Amino acid sequence: MPQRTVTFETKCWDKDWRFLLTTNYLEKNIAHQQFPFTRRVIFINNVRDTQAVTTAADRIKSQGVIDDYYVVEQYADEALRFFQIPKESFGRGYYYSIAELVSLYLCSTEYILHFAGDTYMPQPSDWVTPALDILERRPDIVIANPTWNNNYLGAEQESTSQDNDFFYGYGFSDQCYLVRTRDFRQPIYMEKNNASERYPEYGGELFEKRVDAWMRNHQHLRATYRHNSYIHQNFPHLWWQKKLALRKWGVLNEAQSAVTATHRIV
Repeated sequence: MPQRTVTFETKCWDKDWRFLLTTNYLEKNIAHQQFPFTRRVIFINNVRDTQAVTTAADRIKSQGVIDDYYVVEQYADEALRFFQIPKESFGRGYYYSIAELVSLYLCSTEYILHFAGDTYMPQPSDWVTPALDILERRPDIVIANPTWNNNYLGAEQESTSQDNDFFYGYGFSDQCYLVRTRDFRQPIYMEKNNASERYPEYGGELFEKRVDAWMRNHQHLRATYRHNSYIHQNFPHLWWQKKLALRKWGVLNEAQSAVTATHRIV
């Protein structure tokens, strides 16, 4: 079987770029997928000091952690034109959505695996390979992801069917998703569905709400992996909380000086 091409991509912004770019948090998360990604890319969005962030990104690129990085605002207008989305239609959801759209616009591989910056997999496993198998066999499945926050019961209750490896049903989260790039590089983001109104009001007409509406309107399903989970946990803002989080995730030694520097400016 020919090697399937997959991009691992994530994003950072002003409050979390030090976690992703000055510790081995990102490197460990990539390694925990246990899959040979074709490309590993980070998208830089909504930062005050672009030069400082790109300098840090250059450093981990030179170390081989990522293959490339992009500053989202440099491609945002192109992406919106490509997907035929008026910027004002997002309301408050623009900054919650534009990095994902730019990443899909720029993606050159058959598949893309997205992790939000504050989402990681504590336990290593190759869930990507069986997910790719499902995406190849079933055109009605357009999303695959691990279970969220160890909530296996909730994932099962949200499903309409299951097999040995996956729960199947509606729903979409921008915390983590694996998709066929060709499905999502289409003008699919202007649909609405009443069930999709459950997303938080503060997010406006955000990316995940639009995807959810498109999926429901066309009976597209997601596959949720039953044997491993990602964790979504907001990064703390106080320096001592950062230290506790980094120790928990096993990256304190590499990051201690970065965390101390963060204390001086946050």
